[in-house]
Amino acid sequence: MRVLIVEDDVSLASGLRRILESEGYAADVSQRGGQVIEATGRERFDLVILDIGLPDIDGFEVLRRLRRTGQRMPVLILSARDGIDDRIHALDLGADDYLSKPFAMPELTARVRALIRRSVAQTSPRIVHGPLSLDTVGRRAFLSGESLELAAREWAVLEVLLSRVEKIASKESIIQAIAGGEDDLSSNAIEIYISRLRTKLGGAGIRIRTVRGFGYMLEDYKDHAALSVSG
Repeated sequence: MRVLIVEDDVSLASGLRRILESEGYAADVSQRGGQVIEATGRERFDLVILDIGLPDIDGFEVLRRLRRTGQRMPVLILSARDGIDDRIHALDLGADDYLSKPFAMPELTARVRALIRRSVAQTSPRIVHGPLSLDTVGRRAFLSGESLELAAREWAVLEVLLSRVEKIASKESIIQAIAGGEDDLSSNAIEIYISRLRTKLGGAGIRIRTVRGFGYMLEDYKDHAALSVSG
């Protein structure tokens, strides 16, 4: 899941990004409203956290333009303005939630989870690949019915591979999908996450193949035990 944080307070934006990444989300940061329209037109985000007091155009106008251009991702407004008129105005423009500053980080992350849960309510939150099952809302993984512990970045890489089974995912596309725009995540780091996933999943017959010069591919699941018996 990818979140766009629109906040001109550098310290607050950095804190939000750090907390969300610890929760397993990829987070991008923008300090100007005008950049948001360009970014959302070019890339897909699952949630926008939007400050009202921005240096170029305010958050209300950003929200108006997002909805006018057909962007339907959830938008959580952050604002030091806590008047009822501002809340009503934001909701009328298409905001999904409104949180006044100052706020507690656990409350913000709970609201983020709730908004994303709501946005995927009409699609299955569970991805199944042979004995592997991912609950994308609860952020839980199971292998052959047993809980599988995955670090946040391992989860993110696996989610990318599961979204394109039998299709090649380049290192660059994986980095783009799981890292924020300012991250310095390297291709060597991706190799490490792939290696860890192979260790955790290989025994269950889930294969991640290296396609040299291109990237990685999650193979279609085959019951290797059943094949060996029948063969």
